[in-house]
Formats: sequence, C-alpha cells, structure tokens
Amino acid sequence: MALWRSLGGKAGKGSSLLFGLTRKLTYGAQSQSVRAFSSAVSPPSKAVVYELHGSPDSVTKLIGLPPFEIKENDVCVKMLAAPINPSDINRIEGVYPVRPPLPAIGGYEGIGEVHSVGSAVTALSPGDWVIPSPPSFGTWQTYIVKDQNVWHKINKDVPIEYAATITVNPLTALRMLEDYTTLNPGDSIVQNGATSMVGKCVIQIAQSRGVHNINIVRDRAGIDEVKEKLKKLGADEVYTESQLEVKNVKSLLGDMPEPSLGFNCVGGNSASLVLKFLRQGGTLVTYGGMSKKPITVSTSSFIFKDLSLRGFWLQKWITADKAGESRKMIDRLLGLVRDGKLKYEMELVPFDHFKTALDKALGKLGSQPKQVIIF
Repeated sequence: MALWRSLGGKAGKGSSLLFGLTRKLTYGAQSQSVRAFSSAVSPPSKAVVYELHGSPDSVTKLIGLPPFEIKENDVCVKMLAAPINPSDINRIEGVYPVRPPLPAIGGYEGIGEVHSVGSAVTALSPGDWVIPSPPSFGTWQTYIVKDQNVWHKINKDVPIEYAATITVNPLTALRMLEDYTTLNPGDSIVQNGATSMVGKCVIQIAQSRGVHNINIVRDRAGIDEVKEKLKKLGADEVYTESQLEVKNVKSLLGDMPEPSLGFNCVGGNSASLVLKFLRQGGTLVTYGGMSKKPITVSTSSFIFKDLSLRGFWLQKWITADKAGESRKMIDRLLGLVRDGKLKYEMELVPFDHFKTALDKALGKLGSQPKQVIIF
C-alpha cells in the first residue's frame, strides 16, 4: 500500500503497518511538553515525504503522520527550522551516494527544541535547543523522536536559522581549512565558487584566522555588486574567470604569498584556474562539481609543481567515529556566529509554503538565498 494511501484513513486495521513504517523512517511526532515519563507516544506530526526518486517538485508531498512511540532513551524534538540544501535535492533525485530507504522524509540538518524525553534520559530537558549531530535523515517534519545520542545541545544565543544550517556548509568549510595543510596567519588560499554558502564561510573563517583568500567567480550581470559583497565578508581578492585569462595569474598576487591550498566546487576551466594559483607542492581539494565538467591537470603540474589532488565529503568524515570532534567544531562555528564573524544570506519560509521554498531552491525563480523552513 502506498504511503499516501496508508495515511488517508483513521487508526484501524492498517495502522500497525503504518506505525512500523514510521518507526523505520524515524518519522517524528510530538509529546507532552512536561517531563512526564508516563507518556509513551507523541501527538501527530506533519512531514515532507517521497515514495519515489525523481524531481523533488513532483515526488514530494506534505502529509500528516500518526503518533509515534517514545522509548526510554528517546527524545522527542519539536523542529524549529531546517534548510533545503543541494544534497537534500540530490537525495530525493536518487543521485546522491548515500540515501535513506524509501519511502523517506526529506531534510538532513536542522534545529529543534526538546519537547519531552524518555524515562532514562537525564542530559536533556524540555526546552533545550538541540541539533542532530552528526546530521540525520528526516528533518523536514514538525516533530522527531530519536535516541538521545543523536542530539547535541546548544546555547540559545544564536538565531535559529544559523543553528539550523551550521552542520553542513560551515563545517565543510572549517574541515577543509584544517585537514590538508597547516595554515598560519599571513598564508593564503584560493577557491572557486566563492558565492556559494561554503565559499562565503571559507572567506570568513580564513579571515578570522588571518589567512588571505583569493576568490574566483563566474562572469555575470551585476558582478561589481557581487565582488563588493564578498569583500565586505572579508575577501582579499575577487576575480572573474575572464579576468584570469592571462599568461601568469600569479602576477596578480602582488605581495600576497602563493596559496598552498585551493578549493574547487565547480570543475572544468574554473578548477584549472585554481590550480594555476597554487604554489609548489600545493593541494587542490574538490568538494563539488557544479559545472559537471572534469578536472584537467597538466602533466607538468604533477612533475614540476608536485601538486596534490584530494577530495572532501563531509558525510564520510562525520560518520567515521567523529561525532565528538564534530560537535566541538560546531560549537566553535556557533561562537563565530555569536561574535558576528560568520554570516550568510538566508530566507525563512513557513513550513506550509514549502513548495515555494523548494521552487526557489531548485532555481526556478532565479538566484535566491538559502531557503530555511520554519516550523
């Protein structure tokens, strides 16, 4: 029976099948808002679900879900906010390397408030703010019930939209800056895709550490405004791809040292431009491929410059027994937000307007800020 049809009826003969299905998918729900250990189930929830892989605007549905059992080690969380990330879209499309089994609930990161806890839970209380750390499938729902070990308590002194978006893009930026070489104040890095959320985080985190940053963006209308916005975030230099069609891009560096580290999320010619900036023995880290074009490296770059090419995938890093370390880094990043040193554009959208937010995230309405669902 299709999930949509299963949810159409009231509790009855088919409800046990649905209840088991919701448990498998970790479908969330709500519960009593006091620490009442006698409460065994949560009230109903709403969620964005999909039964098939395909275009997100055609396969996702906003539906109601029944109550969900709360076991002794479980925590029931009322979701406050969750973003729509490119990887969320790729999971729904069925092209992301790791995806939840179908049917599934969308979303991978977010922020919520503890609504109630199981009888064995002592570290969390109703009213606490928590994020799933490592991130966890199924954050596009009003209530989630999961084991207490899933949740990381954070302070309430940051805007919910930043708390909701801290565990994917900002953490990617921080890890890439720290994992491949030792960067000291005065050193420099180079990246393409500088207007992406990761790119903006790289600029700001690098600046906070005294590391120069060189940024490459595609040619577009309004490029002067784009450059100005990036420089206000802390970009040292911003170049369009056409500006770098010169014989020696390093002549543009001036007194800035040659970068030892470069980041690529585009591929194709844009990745080649990053490589041209790198010093002897430098490293190019690829974390995306928006152009869908391969990276081409000359033989001389390997032989005479001894360049290294690496890849970064956050999900692999955070699932490699790194939960404790990643939580410390999340707290560091939230500290930068609190101090006004980490900012990025977002648009908050009510959950009932999810389809509009999804259209914006899919690029149907032109360039848009990060879409963050408010529950």
